[in-house]
Amino acid sequence: MTLSLHHLVREPKDKKDKNPLLLLLHGYGSNEEDLFSFAGELPEEYYVVSARAPFDMTFGSYAWYAINFDADENKFSDIGQARASRDIIAGFIDELTANYPIDADNVTLIGFSQGCILSYAVALSYPEKVQRVVAMSGYFNPEIAVDDYTENDLSKLKIFASHGTVDQVIPVEWARKSIPMLQVLGIDVIFKEYMVGHGVAPQNFFDFKHWLSQ
Repeated sequence: MTLSLHHLVREPKDKKDKNPLLLLLHGYGSNEEDLFSFAGELPEEYYVVSARAPFDMTFGSYAWYAINFDADENKFSDIGQARASRDIIAGFIDELTANYPIDADNVTLIGFSQGCILSYAVALSYPEKVQRVVAMSGYFNPEIAVDDYTENDLSKLKIFASHGTVDQVIPVEWARKSIPMLQVLGIDVIFKEYMVGHGVAPQNFFDFKHWLSQ
């Protein structure tokens, strides 16, 4: 099946007319195999789809948007590419619900790092398409969301955010700052920290699975 993003699929054990979806969005320089490696550990009732980011870096590495460095080694995100990816993901969700027996009212994004940043942007831009977000090791960047995202009805959106306290790639402060920004919009958000670097601690995995089952 050729959809707008290359992807891997784990079908639910017990297929119904409409099944919930977990859409996995990997980090910068990774690929769809990365998060899909724990698909077997995810709840059996879901379609688990792991998408490959659209921008090709080097062999086997992909990005949702470029990160460029200037002469002083300051990092700059390519906001144009990030917004393009935001809309590609939103369209991809529609394609998935059109092509698989997926319940459009039960869609969860699970994003890590750059995939987390995109998960926030998609969910806040198009809350009618996404009900829940597991946001790991990233932060909310309002520049990537649609311009009028604050006018969206975000009352049904639920977010489980987590971060490593010793993350050298994305400082935990960036994640912490995101939480009040989300709460002021009326979003139901849980935030947990773990004693790890830029990665997913076993306890983090356990906690978000428990959150999904509630």
